[in-house]
Amino acid sequence: MGDKNIVARECYEQLLAHLQRFSPISREGIEQLIPYLEIRRFDKKKKLVNQGDMEDYLNVVIKGLVRKYIPSSIRGEVTLQLATEGHFIQSELSFHHRVPSEVVIQTLEPTVLVSVRFDRMQEAMDKVPEAETLGRAIIMQMFIKKDSRYFEQLKTSTRARFIEYMNTHPHMLQRVPQKVLASYLNIKPETFSRLKHLLYLKK
Repeated sequence: MGDKNIVARECYEQLLAHLQRFSPISREGIEQLIPYLEIRRFDKKKKLVNQGDMEDYLNVVIKGLVRKYIPSSIRGEVTLQLATEGHFIQSELSFHHRVPSEVVIQTLEPTVLVSVRFDRMQEAMDKVPEAETLGRAIIMQMFIKKDSRYFEQLKTSTRARFIEYMNTHPHMLQRVPQKVLASYLNIKPETFSRLKHLLYLKK
């Protein structure tokens, strides 16, 4: 039990650091939030949400890697998000509007999440003074990031998009299957392979 508490404490310390990127939540604030939170652990390739499921959790990745994608009969699996340590992931429309999920959420590595259920989040926002401000800041940043990524894909060339991502996320080539990474960057797999080859030649 003692070891488990130590691991939980480490998770919440990391969570505090991640949340402070969005809003200046205090240590007292996170302590008040802890009773509403769950630590969830999953093996690699575990589906957390399937199409048609109700998304009950807002998740922060503490350790591991999670992807969000849409299965498509025309384009295969279209990857919408790759969430590493410190990132939030959920099926947003399902969670906030209480409708069946259009997307699948799946781990790509063994993963530890700190999560809050929809009903518990509503309670926390009523009872914890800092929770509502934090929640608003998180949702705003998630929408800004989503729009920024969408506009970036529209205005940059395939090559520029690939180079920019590899320069800012070099570790992802080792962590993410190439087909998934190509889908996330909206690049055809054969084009991705050619660009990756050029990247290695430059080195």
